[in-house]
Amino acid sequence: MSHNKKVKVLFRHRSMEMGGVEKVILSMLNHLNKDQFEITICLNMNQGELRNEFPNHVRKVYLTKGKEDFSKNPIIHKAQLLSRRFKLRKAQIDSKVADNLLNENYDVEIAATYSDFSPVLNSSNKKSKKIGWFHSDITVPKLQPIVPRILRQIPQFDYFIFGSQQTKDILVETYPDLKIPENQVILNAIPIEELKQKAIEFTPEFPKKPVFASVARLHTRKGFHKLMEAHAQLLKDGFDHHIIIIGDGEERANLSKQAENLGVTNSFQLLGSMINPYPFVKNSDFFILPSESEGWPLIIADALILQKPIIATNVGGIPEMITHKENGYLINYEVDDMYESMKAFLTQPELVSEIKINLKDIEKQFDNQKIFDSVEAIITDLVK
Repeated sequence: MSHNKKVKVLFRHRSMEMGGVEKVILSMLNHLNKDQFEITICLNMNQGELRNEFPNHVRKVYLTKGKEDFSKNPIIHKAQLLSRRFKLRKAQIDSKVADNLLNENYDVEIAATYSDFSPVLNSSNKKSKKIGWFHSDITVPKLQPIVPRILRQIPQFDYFIFGSQQTKDILVETYPDLKIPENQVILNAIPIEELKQKAIEFTPEFPKKPVFASVARLHTRKGFHKLMEAHAQLLKDGFDHHIIIIGDGEERANLSKQAENLGVTNSFQLLGSMINPYPFVKNSDFFILPSESEGWPLIIADALILQKPIIATNVGGIPEMITHKENGYLINYEVDDMYESMKAFLTQPELVSEIKINLKDIEKQFDNQKIFDSVEAIITDLVK
C-alpha cells in the first residue's frame, strides 16, 4: 500500500434510529483520520433520526428509502413497505445488489453490530479485511434464536472488536471452544464537550418534585414495564416523584396502556425520541436505566459526565463504569430492586450527596483519543 494512498473503509449498518450503536458509528465517522481513510457508510434503509448526521467527508449509500420518505396514503404506504421488504430480501440473498450501488473495492469492511455480520461476510469483495463489532450479551434470551448463526460467523472475521470487557468475558465463558479471531475490547467514545454544550441548549419544564430521567429505545429488554410497576408502588406508598422516558420503539403502545391501567399516565411520561435528550438528563434529579441486558451503554457514560446520580441494572458493561454506592447505584433486574433503589435516592440525601461528590472528576475515566487511535491502528495493521 502506498503511503499517500487512503485506506478505503466501508461501514455496514441497518439504519440510523437513535441508539447506542448508531452513536458509536457517528463518533467513529467524525473522528477517524479523514486524511488517512476514505470512508463510506452503507445503510440497508435510509431511516432514523440520525440519518442526516454523517460528516460531509463520508459517502452515504443506502439500499432502500426510509419510512420518512414514504407516502402518507395508507395504501401506497403499505405497497412501499412490501416493495422495500422485497428489495432487502433480494439484497440479503445477492451481495451484488449492494456491490453494484457501492461500485467500489474496499480495503476494510466493518460490521457495526451482529445484524451487520452477514452483509460484510457475504461481500463479493473477497480481498477486503473484515472487522466484526459486538456489543451484546450472548446469553440474552431474545438473542438465542440467532446465536448459532453468530457463532458460525465470528471465526470468519479477520478481526473482532468487543464493546465491553463483560461482553467478551461472557462469550468466552459461555462458548470456551469458540475460535475468536484476533480481538480487542474498545469502549465507546464520548464527545464530552459536545455533550455539555447540547445539555444547555434549553431548559425543560419539570414538575416541582424529584424527577427520574431515562433515555432508551422502548423495547421490552429495557425494563420500563418493571420500572412502571415500581413507580406505581412508590406513589401508592407516599413517595412522590416523576419519571420521564425519552425514546421510541415497539413497546410504546404497551407501555401507554400499562400506564393507563396503573393510573400513572401523568407521572410516567413517554416523551418520544429526541435528537438532543441531554437537557432532560442534566435538569433531572436522577437517571435510571432498568435494562435486562446491555453492552456498554453510552447513555450511562453521558449521564455520568453530566454528573447525575444513576440507578442501573448490574448487567453488561455498566459495572465497568459504575461502582455501587460510590458513583451510582447498581441493582438486579427486579421490580423490588427498582423500588428500593428509587426509595433510597428519594429518602437518603447523604447517599445522593456522596455520589455527587464522587462524580466531580468522572471525566478522567473517558479517554476518547485512545479509543480512536486503537481503531485506526487495527484498520491500518490489517491492510498492511
